[in-house]
Amino acid sequence: MVRQNNIVIIGGTACGPKAAARARRCDPAAKITIVEQGEDLSTATCGLPYYVSGVIENEDHMVARRPDYFEIVMDMEVLIRTRALSIDRKAHTVTVLDLETDRPSTIEYDKLVLATGSTPAIPDMEGADLEGIFTLTGIKDANDIRSFIPNLETREITIVGAGLIGLEMAEAFVTHGLKVTVLEALDWVLPTLLDFDVAAHVEKHLRDKGVKLLFGQRVTGFRGDGKGRVRQVITGNTEIETGLVLLSLGVRPDVSLARDAGLTIGSTGGISVNQNLQTSDPDIYAGGDCVENVNLITRQAILAPMGSTANKHGRIIGTNVTGGRETFPGVLGTAIVKVFDYNVGRVGLNESQAQEAGCDTVISLVPSNEHATYYPGNREFLVKLIAEKATGKLLGGQMAGPGDTAKRIDVLAAAITLGATVDDLANLDLAYAPPYNSAMDPLHNAANVIRNKLSGYARTITPLEVKNKLEKGDRFILLDVRSPQEWNENRIEAEQSRLLPLPELRKRLGELPRDEEIVIICRTGVRAYLAQRILDGAGFKNVTVMDGSIAAWPYDILGVL
Repeated sequence: MVRQNNIVIIGGTACGPKAAARARRCDPAAKITIVEQGEDLSTATCGLPYYVSGVIENEDHMVARRPDYFEIVMDMEVLIRTRALSIDRKAHTVTVLDLETDRPSTIEYDKLVLATGSTPAIPDMEGADLEGIFTLTGIKDANDIRSFIPNLETREITIVGAGLIGLEMAEAFVTHGLKVTVLEALDWVLPTLLDFDVAAHVEKHLRDKGVKLLFGQRVTGFRGDGKGRVRQVITGNTEIETGLVLLSLGVRPDVSLARDAGLTIGSTGGISVNQNLQTSDPDIYAGGDCVENVNLITRQAILAPMGSTANKHGRIIGTNVTGGRETFPGVLGTAIVKVFDYNVGRVGLNESQAQEAGCDTVISLVPSNEHATYYPGNREFLVKLIAEKATGKLLGGQMAGPGDTAKRIDVLAAAITLGATVDDLANLDLAYAPPYNSAMDPLHNAANVIRNKLSGYARTITPLEVKNKLEKGDRFILLDVRSPQEWNENRIEAEQSRLLPLPELRKRLGELPRDEEIVIICRTGVRAYLAQRILDGAGFKNVTVMDGSIAAWPYDILGVL
């Protein structure tokens, strides 16, 4: 008689249930036990901001599978409201505590899965325990926030941290008619994901929606109203009045169980696992937010607390605890977030990360249309593409705007995973019809801009560099080659600005001094690039194009200085 495989899974949010379901399909006879300290399994935690906002109306929609599904359909033992206390690796047992009865018990295992997830980063400071200070990690948190909002004594609320959850919750709170202030210790929104030249456009959109953004603000404490409720957020010498605080400072891997069991913890603070998602104990697997991942570009260990990654981990673990040998190669840090009307995505390395990894980079900043401009309903977005200068190898990309960024981020994720270069991307056979795309996809255009730079045809300067030159009063010509009508509608108002429409450029070359620096702009960069090539052909030596031109300029127009 074949001995029954005894699989115990600790954690029931994403990775754990996925591992259990896959293990059952691979081994119909295995004994499978899920241990979860909460009341639900397979909760859609990534949807919590939309539940708070009311877009998702019913709490039931946040639970993909109820415990009885795993018990009845999948033939598993499900222990909810049960906390795993310790692991005896030598005896192959887990000690658990029934939170309803306060009784401990012991479970044997052949293979153990740790899907313990992460815990919110909560600062250890004065007033952090006041009523009205929340984190958002589960349905209970969301329900507590929903219940608290109607009883607010002030409509001013504060979000600490401008990461993914912080920005999603900013929209959720604005939907409830609240006045939102977002505090960020670093210099721009989504600071670990985006570079400034893309983040600045997201910031402008947030401000247009009424969100107040304060950067370089480190919270030092909270002050109450004398009745135990939060009333002020303290940042240095500044006091910000508030009725509710959401702490959105990221998460930390929950590795306490693994550490106490003597498993290896990596340099990032996550559980160290191999490509099979085995820990330092070959009978114990781990996945999801609690483990380290490998960055596919740098090959360095990173944390990747994403539901998508957790589900991939779960499937591989479910295969391997039943005798398989599947591997998980790593991640690119792919992420996308809805920020009001903007779709903001990124993949691979941002520019600063690439440079920190020792890469000499070349970028393109390209305003784009989601489909043919003559087809109704077109929406714009900005594409930033990053490549290695020596090889043209794709390193990363960022996108922001109302248009469809998701499919381009996914295309770019596939291309980077397969080691593509800008030449490969420029010739990728993507689908085209006017309702869905232009004949040249935004990624084609972004790749071709980099190819033009690498070939020496295009020379560019970033919007930030132009702004710094204007603020310093540098002597140069900011040559706008748009039409007079466009110039009158909006322009960068500066002493250095000069209008010379492209159709008149060849006839009026004599008006431009050959000994001065010329930076050319138009609306998106296409006309500016052509103007640069005209001046090159006429012998001008110091001519550049501002990346992305007016459409990529994240600062105020008409009186920026």
